Amino acid sequence: MTEAIFSMPWGAQWLGNDRAAFHLWAPAAAGVQVLLDGRRRVAMADTGDGRWHIEAECSPATPYRFELKLADGRTLSVADPASRAQQGDVDSDSLVIDPGEYRWQHPNWQGRPWHEAVVYELHVGALGGFDAVAAKLPALAALGITAVELMPVADFPGPHNWGYDGVLPFAPDSAYGTPSDLKRLIDTAHGLGLMVLLDVVYNHFGPDGNYLHDYAPGFFKHGEATAWGGAIDFAQPQVRSFFTSNARYWLEEYRFDGLRIDAAHAIAEQGWLTEMASAVRTHTPAGRRVHLVLEHDGNAAGLLRRGFDAQWNDDAHHALHVLLTGEKNGYYRDYAEAPAAQLARCLAEGFAYQGETSLHRGGAARGEPSAGLAPTAFVLFLQNHDQTGNRAHGDRLTTLAAPAALAAAQALQLLAPQIPLLFMGEECGCIEPFLYFTSHRTPELAEAVRQGRRAEFAAFAEAGAESGLPIPDPNDETTFARSIPPHVGEQGHPSTAAVRELLALRQRYIVPQLPYCHALGAHALGPAAVTARWQLGLRVLVFLLNLSPEPVEAPALLLHPKADTLFDSGGVREALASGTVPGHAFLALLEPA
Repeated sequence: MTEAIFSMPWGAQWLGNDRAAFHLWAPAAAGVQVLLDGRRRVAMADTGDGRWHIEAECSPATPYRFELKLADGRTLSVADPASRAQQGDVDSDSLVIDPGEYRWQHPNWQGRPWHEAVVYELHVGALGGFDAVAAKLPALAALGITAVELMPVADFPGPHNWGYDGVLPFAPDSAYGTPSDLKRLIDTAHGLGLMVLLDVVYNHFGPDGNYLHDYAPGFFKHGEATAWGGAIDFAQPQVRSFFTSNARYWLEEYRFDGLRIDAAHAIAEQGWLTEMASAVRTHTPAGRRVHLVLEHDGNAAGLLRRGFDAQWNDDAHHALHVLLTGEKNGYYRDYAEAPAAQLARCLAEGFAYQGETSLHRGGAARGEPSAGLAPTAFVLFLQNHDQTGNRAHGDRLTTLAAPAALAAAQALQLLAPQIPLLFMGEECGCIEPFLYFTSHRTPELAEAVRQGRRAEFAAFAEAGAESGLPIPDPNDETTFARSIPPHVGEQGHPSTAAVRELLALRQRYIVPQLPYCHALGAHALGPAAVTARWQLGLRVLVFLLNLSPEPVEAPALLLHPKADTLFDSGGVREALASGTVPGHAFLALLEPA
């Protein structure tokens, strides 16, 4: 496999022989110069359609920035919006990067099939940076994890941020390490047989350190906004090229094994998603496996037939959360009446909402038909950064649910034919919160975020003023410090034994048959209990789950007398002889076809 160097039509492209090409789209500029080393100015040429270009003598690691004279007479000095690395923070000089500087130790890695994925989502900063994450990978691989998913690493303001406020989408944040450090993390993972996925944000830019509005206003749909910032105008070909290039850049130059597209529903031009997926597939060499995963509030099942491997299944999470906690506020209202039936539909068909009206959305229809898609088209989780960190106090399920019920739900999650995702610390029973944290640089923006968080939780009674606790200040250093999980990557931590056992069972009995798996149906057995069946190769996988503390009757269940017990949380199979499923129980069987 040759060295992966992505020739990018944006930013600074190292050409070798002490030369680099510089590209900028600045249609509102009357003139542009590139400032090299803080002292040498080189005028850029207007090549038409708002593009500016120049080749100049420089060496790798040369600091540079763009100096623009705007059409309205103002002057502006900015970092490269397609910077591959920053000398410091988002307003510092960008750096010319030689993409071939890092020498890959595992250049022939081709990835793993998607059905083998057991995903572990983590925040790089909370675990100490790129090198610290790399040091934890052997323990995660030994646990049974096969894919590590990094929350966004694109450069954001200050040292601490979830990453969804990034403003330089091509630059790994310097607080985490250098581009070579990130490549070494990925290389280390590949040597352990681990895939590495990256969470990317294409629906908005962060509010601090982004100057595109001044010199490239065409990046944004004027008068329109998302919940997080100005709506990006994907009708513009330059904008489409910018973000398609970004997707290819991470996959080709850094050799990530896949991308998770954050809040894809907030991208107005949904056709770009298919266009981007097609470009990724076209440029992926034969034999290499690359995976594209969506977060999409619209349950856009059609995209799973047009280039995307999977979507995060919020429906399954919400139904399980209601069953585990009894919470029914905010978006959990849509799962309050029949959570067990909705969970059963998720297990059998993918999404619970496939066009039905949503109370939380004011009666609007939500979702598309998803029955018939492979179970592996859906990512199943009990916790993630959103569902934990977007609670006012960052509560983990370990502090909200009965331990036996949570253990039963985790067994379902890790043995189900869907793709399981664990959030960092979940494998070791972490009780420490994961809070929303930022490090915005101005008091005004910090206060705006602080007030926004308080307003956001008005619909969630359990997370608001009724709790009697103040909502943590996102910009307070202690908020970040409290969010660091203490035991991630510890070899032999006692709480990981159950996860290791379940993932070993998954690897041995479930994963080899997933390419031949399809649902045979699922239904509720009671208000908090479900049963589900899948054809799994030449056998039938049967689940029984009861998240209520009370037993439920199951007189109509017909189980094969020669079924093998794959997992029993304790006395469940024996209890079935009397027609009941015990409380807080999970049973998995493998029946002959």
